[in-house]
Amino acid sequence: MSTKKYTLVINPGATSTKAAIYEGETEVFTENLSHPIEEIQKFKEVADQFEYRKAAILDMVQRHGIGTDEIAVVMGRGGLTRPCESGCYRVNELMKEECHAGIQGKHACNLGALISDAIAREIGLECAYIADPGIVDERPEYAKISGHPVFDLDPSREGVIWHCLNQKMTAKLYARELGKHYEDLNLIIAHMGGGVSVGIHNHGRVVEVNRALCGLGPFSPTRCGSINASKLIEVACSGKYTEAQLKKMVTAEGGFVAYLGTNDAYEVEKRALAGDEKCKLLVDAFCYQVAMEISRLAAVVNGKVDAILLTGGIAYSKPWMAQITEKIDWIAPVKIYKGENEMLALAICGKEVLDGVQVKEYK
Repeated sequence: MSTKKYTLVINPGATSTKAAIYEGETEVFTENLSHPIEEIQKFKEVADQFEYRKAAILDMVQRHGIGTDEIAVVMGRGGLTRPCESGCYRVNELMKEECHAGIQGKHACNLGALISDAIAREIGLECAYIADPGIVDERPEYAKISGHPVFDLDPSREGVIWHCLNQKMTAKLYARELGKHYEDLNLIIAHMGGGVSVGIHNHGRVVEVNRALCGLGPFSPTRCGSINASKLIEVACSGKYTEAQLKKMVTAEGGFVAYLGTNDAYEVEKRALAGDEKCKLLVDAFCYQVAMEISRLAAVVNGKVDAILLTGGIAYSKPWMAQITEKIDWIAPVKIYKGENEMLALAICGKEVLDGVQVKEYK
C-alpha cells in the first residue's frame, strides 16, 4: 500500500519562501522561510537563487519529520511566462525555460515551477504542477486596446500580471459559503498587498484586471500604479535616470516607499492614526484609488455585481477597509478576507491532481 499522501506546496516571494505540507485541504504545517536581504543580494539574478531556496525547503520537510516517500504531489506558484488560461498545469520544459528567462519580468515567483519540478523529480515523481499563475489573461480582445498600437501589448508574450491565484481562490471560497459555484457569480475582488490588483470576475472569467506589476491601477506599498504618461515621458527623457532605475521606481520603489520611505502598510497606518498628516494623506489617497478602481470595474458588467471582496495583507487594517467600504458599498455587499489564500489554492489543486482531474499542458 502506498504511503504517499501529502502535497508539498511552494510559494516563493521576494525575501521569503512560503512552504507547507497539506493532506488534502488540511494544513499539516506551514513555514515562512526567511531569506535575509544580505543573502539574496549575493545572487546576480533571481534564477540564481534556485539551489539556495530548494535546500531550505528540503531542510524544512526533513525538520518536520516528513519522508519524501510520503509526498504524493508537489505544487508550485506559477511564474511570469506567456499569457495563458486559468487552471492547473503540468510543469514542462517550455514552462521552465520561460520561467528561467523571466520573459515578463524577473520575479521570485519564477522559481516556483523550477524548484517544485526539481524536487518532484528528485523524490521520484513524474513532474510538479502549478495553478492559476499571475499571467492568466481572460480579457476580451477589445479590453486589450491601449489607445495607440505602439503601446498595445504583444498577446503572444505579454498580458496582465495580477494576483490570480488568491483572487480566484477567494472567489471560490465566497461561492462555497453561499452554496453556489464560482461560475454563478459576478464579483469584484481587490487584492491589496505589496502590489494591488482589482479584477471583475464575470461568471468564472476575469474579464478585466489591472496590470499590477508595472504601472496600472492603484498605487501600493511598493508600486506607483497608473501615472501621468506625459510626466513619465518628461522624466524618462530628462537624462537623470537609466531605464533600469525608472523600472525600479515603477515596480519596487514607488507608492509608500517613494513618499514615506517604508513598504510597511501597518507602520503607515500607525503613523497616520498618531497624527502624521503626510501619512494620513497617503492613506486617504490609497483608499480613494482602490475604491475608484472598484467603481470603474462595476461598469464592465453593467453594474450587476453580486459582491465585492477585499483581500490581501492590507485587508487586516480595519480603518482602511472601513474607508474603502464606505465609498463602494452602494455597488454591492462588501466582504473582507484578511490575508491571502494562495497556499490553500495550491493544496486544493494538488488534491484535484491526485483525484484524477485533468490538468493542462503549457504550450
